[in-house]
Amino acid sequence: MTGGIDFAAFRSEPAANALVGRINRLTERAGGTSERPIALMEVCGTHTVAISRFGLRAMLPPGLRLLSGPGCPVCVTPLIEIDRSIAAATMPDVIVATFGDMMRVPGSHRSLESVRADGADVRIVYSPMDALEVARKNPAKLVVFLGVGFETTSPIIAATIVAAAREGISNFTVLPFFKTVPAALDMLAAVPGRPLDGFICPGHVSVIIGSDAYLPVARDRNIPCVVTGFEPLDILAGVVMLLEQVVAIREATGSAGVAVQYSRAVTPEGNTTAQGLMDDVFAVYDAEWRGIGVVPATGQTLSKKYEMFDATKRLEIDVPTPVGESGCICGEIMLGRNLPPDCPHFGAACTPRSPVGPCMVSTEGSCAAFYKYEQGWRSGDPDGTEEK
Repeated sequence: MTGGIDFAAFRSEPAANALVGRINRLTERAGGTSERPIALMEVCGTHTVAISRFGLRAMLPPGLRLLSGPGCPVCVTPLIEIDRSIAAATMPDVIVATFGDMMRVPGSHRSLESVRADGADVRIVYSPMDALEVARKNPAKLVVFLGVGFETTSPIIAATIVAAAREGISNFTVLPFFKTVPAALDMLAAVPGRPLDGFICPGHVSVIIGSDAYLPVARDRNIPCVVTGFEPLDILAGVVMLLEQVVAIREATGSAGVAVQYSRAVTPEGNTTAQGLMDDVFAVYDAEWRGIGVVPATGQTLSKKYEMFDATKRLEIDVPTPVGESGCICGEIMLGRNLPPDCPHFGAACTPRSPVGPCMVSTEGSCAAFYKYEQGWRSGDPDGTEEK
């Protein structure tokens, strides 16, 4: 029992088996087969890790497939933005502050980790407020914080920018790489060659934006959406709720909607204070997602009111056309077209120790999660117990 939550209750084997039994029955009723499985996609790195860590994929029937979408913010940061971050770090009188999972992401030729080894001032911080403190203590240097994240992260970064403005800390800046989720789901629903039957919507993001944010996707695409928590029973219960909607759609007794399994944390309206803060500090633009392309209205940059804290306005960061990693299919994996073992580099040239692409670098990347927890699943050894 931690923080008032009995985690054992969310990891009960009998309860999990009961949910899996319901999943089997609903999958069969919905007509899912190994040739045409029902495809459910999670768009959250924490869900990606939980599904792999707890072996949920191997518990499900062959007529149901769980796919990992672009739920890792580091993974969807375009290569050119990685190159810009590295270029900023090599400039004189610049300190780059970043969360640790950006350090080893390969750029075209270098990484932040490698330029730091050569003397660049790159610092790992645990919150944007830590980066603001670096700026306070180094008034002669320009601090550039790498603003990577979805709606879970961007409100606290917005609050940090407001604090910098209030205190007049003009040497604090942000490289805005922020992405938003709802419009990305609409894009994923329209990807050719990968029909989706439901979305496992992100729990942390939904605390901020609310479950009603997914109503347009459910209505316009007729794709069920369920917001789930991160424990095994949360996810399995969310799958049941999705399959119940899939059955209703296929039997013509209902249409797609938005349901909330994670009701202990998520409300329909979300955190309106955080939403107001984001609306004040950020402006929406059409953002590029690595391996996917430009997705309309999914980026957040700094609004005119706060543009003095935009590092792109303070530094001339010119980088050549990026050089992509040869053969990496991270983009195809995030679109649900492939699983990590389908990549020719997976587990050979590309491992967590020597990552080729971003999906193997971030701890929330689908390749990293699959490598750590599920290497045996694809080969018919779900427990990974057979000798390799």
